[in-house]
Amino acid sequence: MKNKLDKLMTRAFGKPLYRIAVIILGLPTFLAAFLAFLSIRGKEETAYQEDRKQARKAAEEDGSLTKIRENARSYLTNKYRHFGRNTESADFQKELEKQIQKDEEVEIAGRINRMYQQEGRKPRQTFVEFLCRSLNSPALLALSVITSFPMYILLLIFANPYSRYIFERLVMMIFVAFGVVFVVFTILHFASSDPAINVLGETATAEKIAAFNKVYGLDQPYLVQLFHNFKNLATFNLGNSYSGNEDVMAAILRKFPVTLEMSVYAFIIAVVISIPIGILTAVKPNTAFDYIFMFIALVGLSLPAFWFGMVMILTFSINSHVLPASYVEGNKLSLLMPAIVSGTHLAASLARNTRSALLEVLGQDYIVTARAKGLSNVRVIVKHALGNAMIPIVTVAGLQFGGTLGGSAIIEKVFNVKGIGSYVVDKQFLPDIPAILGGVVYVSIIISLVNLAVDLIYVYLDPRIKSRLKSQ
Repeated sequence: MKNKLDKLMTRAFGKPLYRIAVIILGLPTFLAAFLAFLSIRGKEETAYQEDRKQARKAAEEDGSLTKIRENARSYLTNKYRHFGRNTESADFQKELEKQIQKDEEVEIAGRINRMYQQEGRKPRQTFVEFLCRSLNSPALLALSVITSFPMYILLLIFANPYSRYIFERLVMMIFVAFGVVFVVFTILHFASSDPAINVLGETATAEKIAAFNKVYGLDQPYLVQLFHNFKNLATFNLGNSYSGNEDVMAAILRKFPVTLEMSVYAFIIAVVISIPIGILTAVKPNTAFDYIFMFIALVGLSLPAFWFGMVMILTFSINSHVLPASYVEGNKLSLLMPAIVSGTHLAASLARNTRSALLEVLGQDYIVTARAKGLSNVRVIVKHALGNAMIPIVTVAGLQFGGTLGGSAIIEKVFNVKGIGSYVVDKQFLPDIPAILGGVVYVSIIISLVNLAVDLIYVYLDPRIKSRLKSQ
């Protein structure tokens, strides 16, 4: 326990941001330890200065310091002459004194360390060393845990490379959210459109416009409004929308399930279709099979979502009455067509990326060696090739899934899906600043979480990433 805590505290203090966080979260422990450290620091400093005097005196007596000065002057003289500079200048003297002081300090520090080793004494302890030694006492450790519990939670997170990586990404996500709010609010604030006129109408009187601006704080300066938006984000209160005066957080949480459900269906459709096609076209490149499916994938990428959605509605709703034409809450079949339209575009992109990633891996030397050993083609592809090709495939799949979770406004509009995408687009035309800010914060958080999940999948797919993560 003692060694683990010492190593953990030392490692955490080696990283500036963690050092600040540990001190803030463990402020009671650090204040008490620092006061105790100051009380013994004076005695240690006095003893250390006496040791320095003895070490300097011994170095003077045996001629070590004289030799250091001569060597420094000789080295610096040769250096100045080589570059054609004056050895009698003030710069030469200044640099010489600096070099002598540095070399003498190294010599004296070495003598003190050797003296401490011979006498079995401990050198001056740093504050971190003093803190860790103090926490070796069970009573003091228990008191520290009680008064500085958040600090130990942070140290536990820091101890595990995976939890540390997740924690750092979550902290980064917070800064991303605040940065997004700053950029989007600044753009909307200085836009020419007036939310009060758009909501109340062109015939609204000046008194009504002034009252509207006062209610929503639009009459306040830019910095004041920005501060209020930052405060709302920090307190998870995104405010009320200008149109309808509905709670933005509640509206987003209400619309999130349908967007999530549609995105999951679309992603499943895309993976089930694209991965097998990508593998088969990579195994049989430049064949009729490859050309046909890659042509279909290219067509899928080129199809406009709104046009494809209209065709689906015309074919399966109006003509054949198989599926509902628009989304109906509680009817799972009404999400099938928007999921197919969204999944088709995802599948086309993912199939092409799967093919290119697998083709690159199949050309590697270790694949040739595996085949030369007599392994079957299926075994070579499944066991050796596909695993190494998964990183670019997972990257593309994660980005696409994150984008779909962010809300596909066009598809949602075509099928009348009351999701996040259509919600943000509708509010954009006012502009309804609280609703838009809530939407973009949601999108930034969703994409950050999906990227975090993709990065964690990397760790399990590539042992090199896992070892590099553990070594940090």
